[in-house]
Amino acid sequence: MANQPARKIGFRKPSVRKSSAIPPDNQRHITGTVERVTFHSPETGFVVLRVTAQGHHDLVTVTGQAPEISAGEWIDADGRWVIDPQYGPQFKAEILRTTHPETLEGIEKYLGSGLIKGIGPVNAARLVKSFGKTVFDVIETQSVRLQEVEGIGPQRRRMIKEAWADQKVVREIMAFLFSHGVTTSRAFRIYKTYGENAIAQLRADPYCLSRDIWGIGFKTADRIARSMGIDSISPLRARAGLLHVLQELTTDGHCAYPRENLLEKAVAILEIPTPILSDALDEEIAARHLVSESFDREEPLIYLATLHHAERQLCRVVSELSRGMHPCPPIEIERAIQWVEDRTGMQLAETQKTAVREGVRSKLMVITGGPGVGKTTLVRSLMEIFQAKKLRIVLCAPTGRAAKRLSETTGHSAKTIHRLLEFEPRHNAFKHDEHHPLGGDVFVVDEASMIDLPLAYSLLQAIPAHAALILVGDIDQLPSVGPGCVLRDLIESDRLPVCRLTEIFRQAASSMIVTNAHRVNHGQMPLLPQTREDNGSKRDFHFVEADDPEQAATLIGRMVSDSLPRRLGFDPYRDIQVLTPMQRGNLGARTLNLALQQVLNPDGDAIERFGWQFRIGDKVMQIHNNYDKDVFNGDIGRVTRIERESRTLSVRFEEREVDYDFEETDELIPAYACTIHKSQGSEYPCVVVPIHTQHYIMLQRNLLYTALTRGRRMVILVGTKKAIGIAVNRATSRHRVSMLKHRLQAALPAR
Repeated sequence: MANQPARKIGFRKPSVRKSSAIPPDNQRHITGTVERVTFHSPETGFVVLRVTAQGHHDLVTVTGQAPEISAGEWIDADGRWVIDPQYGPQFKAEILRTTHPETLEGIEKYLGSGLIKGIGPVNAARLVKSFGKTVFDVIETQSVRLQEVEGIGPQRRRMIKEAWADQKVVREIMAFLFSHGVTTSRAFRIYKTYGENAIAQLRADPYCLSRDIWGIGFKTADRIARSMGIDSISPLRARAGLLHVLQELTTDGHCAYPRENLLEKAVAILEIPTPILSDALDEEIAARHLVSESFDREEPLIYLATLHHAERQLCRVVSELSRGMHPCPPIEIERAIQWVEDRTGMQLAETQKTAVREGVRSKLMVITGGPGVGKTTLVRSLMEIFQAKKLRIVLCAPTGRAAKRLSETTGHSAKTIHRLLEFEPRHNAFKHDEHHPLGGDVFVVDEASMIDLPLAYSLLQAIPAHAALILVGDIDQLPSVGPGCVLRDLIESDRLPVCRLTEIFRQAASSMIVTNAHRVNHGQMPLLPQTREDNGSKRDFHFVEADDPEQAATLIGRMVSDSLPRRLGFDPYRDIQVLTPMQRGNLGARTLNLALQQVLNPDGDAIERFGWQFRIGDKVMQIHNNYDKDVFNGDIGRVTRIERESRTLSVRFEEREVDYDFEETDELIPAYACTIHKSQGSEYPCVVVPIHTQHYIMLQRNLLYTALTRGRRMVILVGTKKAIGIAVNRATSRHRVSMLKHRLQAALPAR
């Protein structure tokens, strides 16, 4: 069964060697040294320890809960003995206390466990030999003496001192979180955000966690607050809860939400009476954390202040950019079109010629259309003219893969938007903005349907006033993951020139991928291999029927690991991408990742963090914009190194290698499979798409259309015709609350 490997990885009980010790009937307390941490869950704190316990000849198995624990530590536990039917006698600790070890052997084991960055087993032995039981005091208060030890120079000494201080505070934070019944896995991030004042900050306002720390939600902060005695209907909880509800709505794509609807949702989620929430909402508006704007409607819309600013300013920037003279000098456009056709050897369609005419006179224009309709040819034609006129051209796209593809198809260097704008961590802002604009005369932005409201504002305000802007994207694909529907709003405002390409060119028409993508987009079933309409055309599209989800998962595993590489030469890491509608379920990204990891990379050095195992060679995806590391949501790489002494894991993204502290690996997930949403802006030689009725809630026409258009040489659907039919026939995209279209219509004259 295909999901058996997933069960082995995710749910296997930790292996614990049976102890021959016979537990005393009345012993309720044990003490001793931790010899080995057999299992530890950072999410729940559950531990399985092998302990040299006082009064016991053999190692004792101790289970319990602790925020963090390492080999060599001294434990003091209260509890009771139980007989596990599989593993034998175990001491089940109800209270588990830990302290630094007191014996030289325990100290060496503790320091060499990998807990302290910069100290491995070899240096641990040298430190204990040099300083004995005073080693902890030396590290904390006399760290310069560490350089007396062979192999420890100034750099390693600083690393050890900093790591010791860090882990001391992190452990205090862990203990605080643990005492309030919440996971301790984000303690490192809390410390990095608040420093030594973390616990004081949490005591003053536990809801700061959900506002400030990536990966920590309102529920976690609320659990701490409730355990600290904060009333469920307190104004503090009401204000934090409203921000949480509105933030959740932005993850659904909304830029704002009607006031009464927002209060209704907040009442349902927070169980706080409406009057209290209404007062809290007014307080947040007065504090300028939220903004209320009515437009021409009776009920005002409530914005997060940052999104309100971005929407208003984006409208202003679009208005300003669209005015004025194009940087291209006057040309005889018909001769230029003929020159381009002769130079490139490509005959432009009439719609493309019209777009070229528009592109040399309009400072801001949009090019939209599906696969195979000539968007790239049009962009290249415009670039030929601009280059001939010595204009500086800047190309960019939202993701690294999209930027790389844009560079390959145009022969011109392209960057991601984030790298183009150059983030400066010191100022927590992009280097380029309207006060420090980018250099260039013509800016071409590909995959514009992916760009959300904040990123669109950041980019457009940095484009110099004299420059022209060309936005290229497929309006029928999934909208941006973040808030807003910028490309659609720009097009539907009817205030900007828009080139809609619809003619499928002959070469593209021979591709079943292109044909089926357009059929799906027009509400027609794709041509499946069994249908008579196939007519034996070149087969770059396949459908494999699998009614049972587990059968489908098995087939996908075989395809990726065996048949596709063997028969067609696809590399399972570099060329093949499994795209699925959902995260959960037998055919969800999580289960498929566990199963594919097991068949593609089952062995080798590994660490377990945040519910995943990471092995050298694993294909992984960054799931959070990290400006300090210059890696961004959706970037895919391979794990290249795991260094236990420095507690770092290294990942190669394209030509760059990035180091992660073990505690930072919550930013990574396996990427053998990913959701279709995460694939936006990317293109892969071969795409395998499970599509089944268990995905029912997510099945939409634009979702299937987006999946099909991700494949360059091969697309394979695995699942049921019924699920395909549901997706094709369901075109009711979820409405996003955005007033950008309204603002543009008010700011610019009709065309």
